[in-house]
Amino acid sequence: MGELGERLGRVLRAGDLVILTGPLGAGKTTLTRGIGAGLGVRGPVQSPTFVLARTHPSLVGGAPLVHVDAYRLGGSEELDDLDLDFEGSVVVAEWGAGIVETRSDWLEITIERPIGAESAGEEPAVGAEADPSEDWAEARDEPRTVTITAYGSRWNRGVLE
Repeated sequence: MGELGERLGRVLRAGDLVILTGPLGAGKTTLTRGIGAGLGVRGPVQSPTFVLARTHPSLVGGAPLVHVDAYRLGGSEELDDLDLDFEGSVVVAEWGAGIVETRSDWLEITIERPIGAESAGEEPAVGAEADPSEDWAEARDEPRTVTITAYGSRWNRGVLE
């Protein structure tokens, strides 16, 4: 997810809007962290859950990244109250579908991941418990399905050329 985000970050520019959709743990913040790296912004890029929106200024003279967590917003009116700079920034909105007013051009990225062992094609053992000695740092990544849908003429030539 981070590598995909970096690739996206290298093509995004001021005025771009990216709406992220996916379940908890799908990788929305990891993708945004990669976008921040590709844009060359000051980090660390972390989930803005408790602040609703966090701005990361550019370290390379480019557009800042505005990372929004729209989950707790009641609607677009509450988003307007945050007074975000949509024109001068790259805005990435987690949980933004239906809340963030779409513009003439935007990207919608949907991330899907398997939930539980059954989704990964593995049968869970009856009565089995997790091994507390297992090193989760060495656990393999779960596969993700990422769908990028581009809207508007800005993306006529494609997203990742």
